[in-house]
Amino acid sequence: MEAIYVDKHYALVAECKQGSKKACYELYRLYSKAMLNVAFRIVGSVDEAEDVLQEAFLDAFNRIKDFRQETTFGLWLKQIVVHRSINLLRKRKLELVQLEDEQLENLPDAELEDEDEILEQVAQIKEAMKLLPDGYRVVLSLYLLEGYDHEEISQILNISENTSRTQYLRAKRKLYELLTNKKQIGR
Repeated sequence: MEAIYVDKHYALVAECKQGSKKACYELYRLYSKAMLNVAFRIVGSVDEAEDVLQEAFLDAFNRIKDFRQETTFGLWLKQIVVHRSINLLRKRKLELVQLEDEQLENLPDAELEDEDEILEQVAQIKEAMKLLPDGYRVVLSLYLLEGYDHEEISQILNISENTSRTQYLRAKRKLYELLTNKKQIGR
């Protein structure tokens, strides 16, 4: 059975393929914020994420005629953004080291009382994620935030699945340590 993807922006993509600048702008408007977030979570810098975003859209629009709509435009664009983000990290000479596998405890569930507390914790987590080494942050972002599995991450980053799992577990532990230390200092 073949998978069928329903792209709600099919008409815009078709217009864009025909050379409509208005359709291209509309696709940019629809997807730019989400794609900026994807890039930012990987590269960790707004300026670099904006550069990745612009390059990804240029790449997508230059290759739009090659887009066969076997998937949705959003997924296709997201793949371009992720690959461009990873390439940027590689340019920074990111080296992922093979790590031995180990089991870690899950992060404890926080007991939240109200929305303000949730927002504060989200802000703290975002700040702590910025402090993670690139390899940890990338794997954690791809797995938790972007929904890639370890097999996909291993292909994107050109590492083994085992390394992806280990980087993820270590990233969780390091994030927990950063958050715990921050709470102890704040007391």
